[in-house]
Amino acid sequence: MFQDAPQRPEQYRKFDRETPRWFSDAKLGIFVHWGPFSVPAWAEPIGASGTMDLAHFFKHNPYAEWYHNTIRVPGSPAAERHRDVHGGAPYDDFLDQWTAKNFDADEFMALVAATGAGYFVPTAKHHDGVTLWDAPGTGKRNTVHRGPRRDLIGEFSAAARAVGIRFGVYYSGGLDWHFGDSPPIVDESSFGARPIDRAYADYAFDHVSDLIARYRPDVLWGDIEWPDAGKPEGPKSLVRLFEAFYAATPDGVVNDRWGETHWDFRTSEYQHGRGIEGASMWENTRGTGYSFGYNQLEDEGHSLSGPEAIRHFVDVVSRGGNLLLNVGLMEDGTVPALQRRTLTELAMWNAANGSSVFGSVPVAGDIAKPGAEPWVRWTRTGEEVHAFISTTGSAVTLEVDPARIDAGSARFTGGERASAQVADLGVILTMPVNPAAGPVQVTFDLRSA
Repeated sequence: MFQDAPQRPEQYRKFDRETPRWFSDAKLGIFVHWGPFSVPAWAEPIGASGTMDLAHFFKHNPYAEWYHNTIRVPGSPAAERHRDVHGGAPYDDFLDQWTAKNFDADEFMALVAATGAGYFVPTAKHHDGVTLWDAPGTGKRNTVHRGPRRDLIGEFSAAARAVGIRFGVYYSGGLDWHFGDSPPIVDESSFGARPIDRAYADYAFDHVSDLIARYRPDVLWGDIEWPDAGKPEGPKSLVRLFEAFYAATPDGVVNDRWGETHWDFRTSEYQHGRGIEGASMWENTRGTGYSFGYNQLEDEGHSLSGPEAIRHFVDVVSRGGNLLLNVGLMEDGTVPALQRRTLTELAMWNAANGSSVFGSVPVAGDIAKPGAEPWVRWTRTGEEVHAFISTTGSAVTLEVDPARIDAGSARFTGGERASAQVADLGVILTMPVNPAAGPVQVTFDLRSA
C-alpha cells in the first residue's frame, strides 16, 4: 500500500485507461465508517496517521475502527480500558449492542448532498469482518441478522441515488480479523501478516461480486491489499471482479489498494502516501479528526474546524486531487455534533464558491503561485483563475504574471469588484473589511498567452 511507483502485471493492463471525467470533476467525496466499533467509540487521539512509527501507532491507535485490533495489543491503553469498562467482553458483543435506531439514510444524504460531494462511499466490510449487508458466507454475522437488523448498504445506496450522488463501496480485502482468527497487528512486520490463502480469496471474491450485482457501485474502494491467491487469472480472481465491475458500470472507478494489480486513481491517507499526490489522478482521504470511526474522545482540539476543512479541500483540489472526507457515525446513526458543524460550514462555503472549485483544474505555476503566508491557493475554470486567500491582513500580494492575469477584472464571490494593483511582485489585492469564514475567493480573467 502507498507505493510510489506500482507496476501493473500483464493480466491487469487491459483495464488501464484514462480516469472518467465525472470522477476528476467531482473533487469531493464523503466517506462513512460505521460498525460495531461505533459502540465503544474509543481510541487515543494521539495525532495524524503517517506522523509516527508503526509500533507506537498500533499500541496507541488513533483509529477507533481498529478497536478490535487495539484491545488485543498487549499493554495498550485500549486493552486496559476494555477490561475496566467492558469487562473484557468479546468484540462481537458490540455487534448486538449496535442499534442504528436513529439512522435515516435520506436525512443523512441531504447533509452529504449539501456539501456538493459528487460521490459517497460507506464501509461495506471493515477489518473486523462485519458486513453491513447480508453478505454470502457470513451466516448471521452481519447487520441484517444482528445489531441494526437492516441492509445498511442498500439504504445508503438508495438514498445516494435519490439525490443524484454517485455511490461507492469500501471493502477491506487485505484484512479480516474474524476470518481465520488473525492475530493482532502490533508493528510493521505483523502488519504484513494478512490472509492470503485460497479460502479467504474465494470468500472475499463472493462478497465483492455480490456488492457489484446488488448495488452496481460507481466506485470500488478496496483497502490494505487483496489475498495473493486471488490475484492470478482464474474463475474467482480479482481479474474477474474488475471485469464484472466495468461490465456493470463502464464509467466506474477503482482505487489503488488492491495490491499491485489495477487502479484508476491513487490514494493518500492523512500524511501516508503523500508521494503519490500529483499523480495523474489522486485522492486524499482523512477524517475530520484523527479517526475515521467515531471517537468519543475527540474534541475541537483534535478536529478540523469548518474553515480548516475548507482550506484542506481547496489545497487538495488546487493540486489536482479529490478529497474523500470521512464521517464517523455514532452507533445510533446520528452525525456527531462536531462533524456536523464542519460539514455544514463546508456546505455553506461550497454553496457560495463551489463553481470555482468543482470541475476546476490546477493553475500552471508560470501564471500564479500558491503561498504559505498569506495562505493562497489557485484553481482554473475556463478562462478564469480563482485565488483563495486566508489572511488577517488588509492587503495581500499575489505572486502572478500580470501579463497573463487581468488585474482590473478582479472580483469577489458574488461579482463585487475588488481593488487589485499591478506591482513588482505580481498583484496587490485589497481584502474585504469583514471577510466570511473560510478562504476569500477572488476571480481574475486570463489574458491570452
